[in-house]
Amino acid sequence: MRTIRYQEIAHTLRQRVQAEGPGHVLPSESDLSSEFGVSRVTIRRALETLRDEGVVESRQGFGWFVATAPLQQRLASLETIESQLEARGLRTERQILEFAFVAAPPHVAARLHADQVLRVKRLNLADGAPFAVVTVWCPAEAGQHLSRRDVERKPFYELLGVQLRGAVQTIGAAAVSDADAALLEVPPGSPVLRCERLTTTVDQQPILLSEFIFPAHRTEFTVELPNAEPSIVPGGLRLVE
Repeated sequence: MRTIRYQEIAHTLRQRVQAEGPGHVLPSESDLSSEFGVSRVTIRRALETLRDEGVVESRQGFGWFVATAPLQQRLASLETIESQLEARGLRTERQILEFAFVAAPPHVAARLHADQVLRVKRLNLADGAPFAVVTVWCPAEAGQHLSRRDVERKPFYELLGVQLRGAVQTIGAAAVSDADAALLEVPPGSPVLRCERLTTTVDQQPILLSEFIFPAHRTEFTVELPNAEPSIVPGGLRLVE
């Protein structure tokens, strides 16, 4: 039986995505149309065939990507992303992109009450695939004993040597910058979840300000909702109207 063109393309793409990591974004339908020399209708039918098989998925703002279960993160307690993923059997890795003592930007100075800070930017990976761009600031005095190697190997929570009280975390939607898109291997301008976390010590002094950029198609947050009055907001969440 003669193979129909869209079936041939589906077969080629099926072999191609097998070598890609979970969540890897495929070229656009327009680019695939040019590559295979066929109409976008034919490309879409090939991709829909793979979607029916559970090989790929699609989402507004991303296009088509290798099917994967979202990386779920709990907001019930103060813990690192890595510890949660490792508990699920995933291999985590940190790539330090920047490590420098700098003058605090205005919004950081206001939150940490510090003029000089240690700024660390890193790329987090799970089983070799990027899942977060993280920037952390801490007062220079608190981070003066730390090295690039330290923050590559351990979380700040274990390095600062102070007892932590907790954190306030806010989560919102944003469009990814070109630089972060390249790191996360997603299209520029695609949707991401932006999280900001302000961690304080037991004497309620701000000690860490962290910004997390997560690709929206790979990330879910879960919160346990206790039986309480409707006006009570679960710990870890702030509702913004």
